[in-house]
Amino acid sequence: MANFQLSDAFLEAIQTLIGAEKDKKLRQKLNDLHYADIAEIIEALTAEEALYVIKLLDSEKTADALAEVDEDLREKILKQLSAKEIAEEVEELDTDDAADIIGELPSERQEKVLSQIEDTAHEKDIRELLRYKENTAGSLMAKELVKVHEDLSVLKCVNAMRKQAAEVTRVHSIYVVNEDNQLLGRLSLKDLLTANSRAVVKDICIPKVDHVHVDEDVEEVAKVMSKYDLEAIPVVNDKKQLLGRITIDDIVDVIKEEADKDYQLAAGISNDVEADDSIIELTRARLPWLFLGLLGGLGSVFILKDFETVMNKPELRSLFFYTPLIAAMAGNVGVQSSAIIVQGLANDIVKGSLLERLFKEVGLSLINGFFLSLVLIGFGQIMGQAFILSLTVAIAMMGVIVMAALIGTFVPIILDKRGIDPAIATGPFITTANDIFGIFLFFFFAQIILGF
Repeated sequence: MANFQLSDAFLEAIQTLIGAEKDKKLRQKLNDLHYADIAEIIEALTAEEALYVIKLLDSEKTADALAEVDEDLREKILKQLSAKEIAEEVEELDTDDAADIIGELPSERQEKVLSQIEDTAHEKDIRELLRYKENTAGSLMAKELVKVHEDLSVLKCVNAMRKQAAEVTRVHSIYVVNEDNQLLGRLSLKDLLTANSRAVVKDICIPKVDHVHVDEDVEEVAKVMSKYDLEAIPVVNDKKQLLGRITIDDIVDVIKEEADKDYQLAAGISNDVEADDSIIELTRARLPWLFLGLLGGLGSVFILKDFETVMNKPELRSLFFYTPLIAAMAGNVGVQSSAIIVQGLANDIVKGSLLERLFKEVGLSLINGFFLSLVLIGFGQIMGQAFILSLTVAIAMMGVIVMAALIGTFVPIILDKRGIDPAIATGPFITTANDIFGIFLFFFFAQIILGF
């Protein structure tokens, strides 16, 4: 079924077949679907209905679908499957997906499932992957790949590739190794097809091959693959021995997860949560940042109290009416500046002198502040406000804009240098800081100009 779209009618038909236990008709409806479409259907079903579908269809069909579904739903399904049934599912998966699923199980159950895997080589590979730390290249790689020895003739090389390719879902690259399994290079399919059948692999291989260390952070792996437009990248150890490969589909998942995490951090959510998580989990994720915002608001209150004498002077009282505007401008400018820097840090394009960046931000802030100040002065004149008061607010706002831009620029850089996710700087952290400093600077400038 091309371009499958899950409709309410189709889902209702599936649920009706499940309820009536009409297995034959249910298989007919589902067997021709892509595993990603089956995963979409499973996620729309109840846990009991999803389990029914998993048990009904062949593992060859459901294994990939199970790897695609939401982790929480998969956890519920796995709890209802026996160790043998889980083993049958993971035997159909590439080692990286199999290790991901088994890694979600309690340690005791992991061992029971592994002991039920009939393919001993597959079991050994999964065990190896489970030993690597989370969020490293080792934890993300698959063991399935095509490699050939450097001393093979082209004819024997093709035969060796045929045998290995049967176990590999997609052959992105052909890697060349020596007797110690050290990565030496890669083969171009074109060079292989056009070479003399008696030629030796080492004479036609390309020695330059991008690779990553097994302990490399997955975000760094993503940057390398994105930079060089790679569909797959080999993974090596300290001795440069070939251990596995990481494919683009896994990196897309990493990028998506990182983007989701950064989006939540920018919104002031400290933990990885979803809309259907419990109230307690959502509260834990949101409350710390809301508390920070409360402290920032209280800080603003104390600053305003220090300048409450202004309220006793009718000619200056309207200054207080501008505080929401000043706080909003400080927050907006700070978030804009920090968003650009965080994006640059994520893509590894924030380079060069910090002093250069300082002058650039100050210049940009002065230009933006100047035009916005003209608008503010014009508004004051239309409203019949004293020119000196309009000018004071305009100058103060320019100072606040420059300050907010500098905070928004350098806070993410400082956080990044200290190993803290700079995405945190685009949310309440920056907004709260700019609210406090913005209001203080506003009245500080006003005090100097108006002399109160």
